[in-house]
Amino acid sequence: MRIRKAVFPAAGLGTRFLPATKSQPKEMLPIVDKPVIQYVIEEAMSSGIENIIIVTGRGKNAIEDHFDVSYELEKILESRGKSDLLEQVRAISKMVSVSYVRQKEALGLGHAILVAKHLVGNEPFAVLLGDDIIDAEIPCTQQMISVFERYGSSVLATQRVEGSDISRYGVIKGEPAEHGAVSSRTYRVQDLVEKPPYSEAPSNLAIIGRYILTPEIFEVLERTLPDKSGEIQLTNGLKMLLESQPIHAYRFQGKRYDAGDKLGFLKATVEFALKREDLGKEFADYLRSLKF
Repeated sequence: MRIRKAVFPAAGLGTRFLPATKSQPKEMLPIVDKPVIQYVIEEAMSSGIENIIIVTGRGKNAIEDHFDVSYELEKILESRGKSDLLEQVRAISKMVSVSYVRQKEALGLGHAILVAKHLVGNEPFAVLLGDDIIDAEIPCTQQMISVFERYGSSVLATQRVEGSDISRYGVIKGEPAEHGAVSSRTYRVQDLVEKPPYSEAPSNLAIIGRYILTPEIFEVLERTLPDKSGEIQLTNGLKMLLESQPIHAYRFQGKRYDAGDKLGFLKATVEFALKREDLGKEFADYLRSLKF
């Protein structure tokens, strides 16, 4: 089946960016002049996704407003002859079909996906996390859809993480999907561990915020017990799913920025600004002028 739908969990509190996120969703923090969530949704659109499902929570109205039509703003821009800005604003509201569902309590990523069950239905779907911005020639989600079309199983995005930082991620144990393919980017998952101690990590392949999931994940998540913090972890659900069907992992091609971390957010802002035709040269000159 073709991947037509994507779920975007956006109900988190964004505590790592307080006080900026006290009254503003972290997903609306701008990288240069575009909110984080728009980068991720544009990736989904470029990958052939037709329907976007955003899982929101209390205080997330700004996300809905951003992707809605803003008649007042459009009229002002039109009256002032700012056609370039007018086209940008209109393009946002015409992007794609967006639906919203409320996660009333922040009970983990697995729970956020579960509340979207009635909108996804009985078909495979993508999950994209806004904390991960991935700059790639071929969109990361499109790369993963190609893997899904080959194997017909759930697919997890991974990247190599060296040293003790691996303990911040879910980690896979796996083997090359194709026999003898030592340099393959695709792995057959044998096990998953959530945030293991460095000495106990089964590999250096960390799970990153992109997933292609089969609809059976919903029934599994309904049976997944909450962890010690009361949250339903997607990794635990995937471990249960692995008992009944294969799961593959794909080491994507591209550069990932951790936009959920202050330093990662700053790196993304600087590097995306340097790539802009309207800003790059002057910004690079400014950076060279700084004395450290």
